[in-house]
Amino acid sequence: MSSNSDIEDERVISAKKRFIFSMLIPLLFLFIAYSIKLIETLEGISFVTLGIKPLSVEGMPGIIFSPLIHGDWNHLFANTVPVFVLGTALFYFYKEISFKIFVFIYLFTGAWVWIGARTGSWHIGASGVIYGLGSFLFFSGLLRNYIPLIAISLVVVFLYGGLFWGVIPVTWDLPYSWEAHLFGGISGLVLAFIYRKEGPLKPVNVWHDEDELDDDNPFWDE
Repeated sequence: MSSNSDIEDERVISAKKRFIFSMLIPLLFLFIAYSIKLIETLEGISFVTLGIKPLSVEGMPGIIFSPLIHGDWNHLFANTVPVFVLGTALFYFYKEISFKIFVFIYLFTGAWVWIGARTGSWHIGASGVIYGLGSFLFFSGLLRNYIPLIAISLVVVFLYGGLFWGVIPVTWDLPYSWEAHLFGGISGLVLAFIYRKEGPLKPVNVWHDEDELDDDNPFWDE
């Protein structure tokens, strides 16, 4: 018979395994992004044309590749921690639906940037994915009205609340893709609403009414 300490140890081990698994996709994403930037640096080339060029055939592959392409090392460094932290949070706390949420954020953001962003420019970088992850984690916690997930929403606001200013274009000709920020945020919000009843949910207390309790009572009046 297992003791309480054994059960607690099993829970800790399970949580550790889950955390390690949750890091795999974000780390794989970053590994590919860093490998691409390293190749660019060593070979003296640029993969910017693998980004998104809105409303152009040549820019369509960027829907897949643009989040992995960065303008310089500083651009990549700036995106590294948010991708890792928010990505790991998604895969840890929303395990059951995490993969499809990540893929949909990735694709929806890219597709909307291709359709609606400024034309004549190449849009690159993982910021759209970051905004999508942050938006999903924030709104999903609120929509589910579940205290542990609301806590995650508050942590996201505390750590990355400043990101949401990036969806507001102070001027049209900005050096970064505010459209990716905006469409990423919208994709996270939309997916949080669509999948609000899947994945972790607030526990439901089951209450028996008086009639049910009376039916189960083995005693009765004469």
